[in-house]
Amino acid sequence: MIPRDLSKDIKTRLQSISGQLNGLIKMLDENKDPEKILIQFKAAQKGLDKAHFLLLDEVYRKALAITISETVEACPGNCGNEERIEFIRKQFPDLELNSLTDKMKEIDELKRRLESYISENKSE
Repeated sequence: MIPRDLSKDIKTRLQSISGQLNGLIKMLDENKDPEKILIQFKAAQKGLDKAHFLLLDEVYRKALAITISETVEACPGNCGNEERIEFIRKQFPDLELNSLTDKMKEIDELKRRLESYISENKSE
């Protein structure tokens, strides 16, 4: 699941974008200068891209945590990567190996959605 603070941040950004879109509609209704309308389109797109990036960042962080967990499990002793594994574990101290199954299910679902989104938008 998406952390509550991230969800709140994304929702706030989307509400702001919604306001920008309503403003764009109003500008079109009032036949405003196309240059000003274009600037508002760019601002709305930038906001949407940022919200999208925040969610992707969360997905990739979880994928990285899973990869780290799998590496730690695969290398319990003398595999030659102990120093790197320990460094990574220090970077992610909250990594809980016992919640790996739930995280993997979540990542698989997000990966499926991302691949679907990418395939749908390739044709545009």
